[in-house]
Amino acid sequence: MTTPASSTADNHAWLRRQARWSPYELAFWLAVLIPFWVFPTYLTLASQIAITALFAVSVDLVLGYAGIVTLGHAMFFGLGAYAAGLLTKAGWGEPLSGLVLSGLLTALVGLLVSFMIVRVQHLALLMITLGLGLLTAELANSLGWLTGGTDGLQGVDVWPVFNHFEFDLWGYTAYAYALAALFVGVAAARRIVHSSFGLSLRGVRENLNRMPAIGSPWRRHLQIVYTISAGMAGIAGAVLTHTTETVSLDSLSFQRSADVVVMLILGGTGRLYGAILGAAIFMIARDQLSDMNPQYWYFWIGLLLMLVVLFMPKGILGGLSGLLRRLGG
Repeated sequence: MTTPASSTADNHAWLRRQARWSPYELAFWLAVLIPFWVFPTYLTLASQIAITALFAVSVDLVLGYAGIVTLGHAMFFGLGAYAAGLLTKAGWGEPLSGLVLSGLLTALVGLLVSFMIVRVQHLALLMITLGLGLLTAELANSLGWLTGGTDGLQGVDVWPVFNHFEFDLWGYTAYAYALAALFVGVAAARRIVHSSFGLSLRGVRENLNRMPAIGSPWRRHLQIVYTISAGMAGIAGAVLTHTTETVSLDSLSFQRSADVVVMLILGGTGRLYGAILGAAIFMIARDQLSDMNPQYWYFWIGLLLMLVVLFMPKGILGGLSGLLRRLGG
């Protein structure tokens, strides 16, 4: 006979098994070191992929796991980017503390916004996140004396990492820096999703009406994950500022919010590595296709997106996982 105590112990054991790092994950993190030696001329692109992947992971936390549909998450990405840039203009260019401060600022903004987010659902939620993103972009444009407006923030001066590793033109430091930020972000996200808190988020995503019936404080849980996601997106924006030493209104644009949703659909929502895969596919495709045809490269992205949705509704990573299960079974 199964007792409540034994059932709880079994649940905790299952969560611990889920939280273990698999050999495939370890192989992935070893593989991302290859560009340092094999593709040194593409390190700038690789660092952009890592930054975008961190942003995609932050959105996956709220969209893929908690079911919060958002089209305005670039608001936090851009706020983190501008916060990091303004810190350097104020005379503080130390990058690691800049990341922390930028993340804390955007997390605070995310906490304030979360009180509004948990009050609405579906189309209203989509419109509120979209509206907040557009308002923030227009506000940054109107505050040109602070943000630089359409010219971008000028005079960003970032100090070397650990006062030793400079952000050079070759991109070695930038890629290592972005990769380290991505690894920490993924490790934190894994800890969240493979916990009882993460299970409650999936419960909200699957059936919101059932959560109050089992006594779950679902509103508070959504506020917490939205705050964490906002902070992580802000850190991704700060990494972009540190590695490029420039900030533009593009970091707050609707296009960036929409692109990251496309990345999640391509890779697979509710799969942290799906966010990374989707970001890599999107960024590499954009780099290669825009070289071939700068005006119409989005046509091929749209075609790829349609094919994935039609034939792999769980994303490319979900489709590959299902294929491996069928081959193994």
